[in-house]
Amino acid sequence: MSENKYIAVMHEEHRLWQSELLLARDQLKSFQNRLSEVNMANTSKEIKAEIEKFQNQFISEREVIDILMHDIRDDEFNLAKKVQENNVATEHRKLEENTVLQERMKIFNKIFSDLGAKFTRFIAKTL
Repeated sequence: MSENKYIAVMHEEHRLWQSELLLARDQLKSFQNRLSEVNMANTSKEIKAEIEKFQNQFISEREVIDILMHDIRDDEFNLAKKVQENNVATEHRKLEENTVLQERMKIFNKIFSDLGAKFTRFIAKTL
C-alpha cells in the first residue's frame, strides 16, 4: 500500500537512511578488525570455519549497503526531478513514497542488527 508524504519528510528520510548505512559500513570495518584478531589468536578448525562464515556475511552486507546507497540516491534524484518539473509550493506538496525502498531498509536494519548480535556473541566466546 503506497502512502503520500511531504517532499521534505521523504528527503529527510533519505538522509537518515544514508547515515544509517554509513554507520553500518563503519561497524563492518570494526567487525572485520575484530575478526582478524580472532583469526590470529585461534587455530581451531571450528573457529576458522566461523571466521570464514562471518567474512562472507560482511562481504554480503557491504554489497547490500552499496546497492541501498545507490537506490536511495536514485530515489532522491527522482524526488528532485519531480520538484523541478513543478516547483510550486513544494513544501506543501505530497508525493507517493517509495514503500519498497522503505521496506528494504527495515529488512536491512533487522538483518544487520542480528548479525551484530551474533558477532558479539562469537567474539565473547573466542577472545
